[in-house]
Amino acid sequence: MLSAEFTLTLPRWIPDEVDADRRFTDDEERVGLAIRLARRNVVERTGGPFGAALFDAEGRLISVGVNRVLPEHCSVAHAETTALMLGQARVKRARLNSDGARYILATSAQPCAMCYGASIWAGIDELVIGARAEDVMELSEFDEGPLPADWVGELEKRGIAVRRDVFRLAAREVFDLYATLGGARY
Repeated sequence: MLSAEFTLTLPRWIPDEVDADRRFTDDEERVGLAIRLARRNVVERTGGPFGAALFDAEGRLISVGVNRVLPEHCSVAHAETTALMLGQARVKRARLNSDGARYILATSAQPCAMCYGASIWAGIDELVIGARAEDVMELSEFDEGPLPADWVGELEKRGIAVRRDVFRLAAREVFDLYATLGGARY
């Protein structure tokens, strides 16, 4: 019989790492959280070196995600897609901003080709990024996939503001740690 449902889970340590009542009022706080999530995911060996967090315009935390591809046996269980899916479930809308509210996705690293597309369709208004795709590919075995040559411009045409290199060095350090601890064995 074919499966009729699936479940993705975040690691059990997430509530210990995240203050769900805190307001994250600037890019540094938002990306800082995404990087902390990525680092903890590596240290706890619960997935890959990626973290993401979704916020509303007032800085309230809507959802978080970490890379769970290997533990969940699911190629789409990236930090960004997980945060977006959990956020959509929380607000009960497939397109987050369809009610006119604004949403910000903060990521520890530049979204891959899949997460880039998901960001467009999920209805975010801002994308704030730590490490660049070239950092990810230089420091790990991950293939981030093809993006349009002017991927930032394409997002901006769709009304999504992009800010890059927020705590870029700290984000890169997570990939160094991941390699030191053995990489994709977990």
